[in-house]
Amino acid sequence: MEAPYTRILVYLDGSESSMSAAMYAVLLAKSSGAQLHALYCVNTKALGDLVKAGIFVSQEKAEYMGDLQKDAQRHIRHIKKLAEQKDVPVTGVIVEGSPSHEVSRYIKDKKVDLLVLGSVNTIRSRREELASESDRMLRTATCPVLVCRDDDRLWQLFEEMI
Repeated sequence: MEAPYTRILVYLDGSESSMSAAMYAVLLAKSSGAQLHALYCVNTKALGDLVKAGIFVSQEKAEYMGDLQKDAQRHIRHIKKLAEQKDVPVTGVIVEGSPSHEVSRYIKDKKVDLLVLGSVNTIRSRREELASESDRMLRTATCPVLVCRDDDRLWQLFEEMI
């Protein structure tokens, strides 16, 4: 029987949970033969909101944007190293914009049939729920979504797989 997915997208946001999801996505790709894609979105929407609110001035925005780009590159390099350890090719992509919108666009453009996310943060208020990009991806993705929990177990599975 053929695997129910052939293209896996893991969303990276720099959190430990997204790194655990990346390891699990590598394992899924290895065991199924699926193509693996990793996407990191530099959240320019949130950055723009900080400038509008007067929290950042233009100079600070440019410096912070540079830092965000470096973080994105570091996380894409990290998943490439993880995938290399398991002999899994991965396509790493860095985009800018609203994360949920960019993930949706990538799913559509690349015909992704499984989205892998790190655990969704506990939502403490309706406002946080509206602002949560991972929650928005979970609710609006046009493909099945796998939410990875139990980071310790995922790390153990990754280490054990040859």
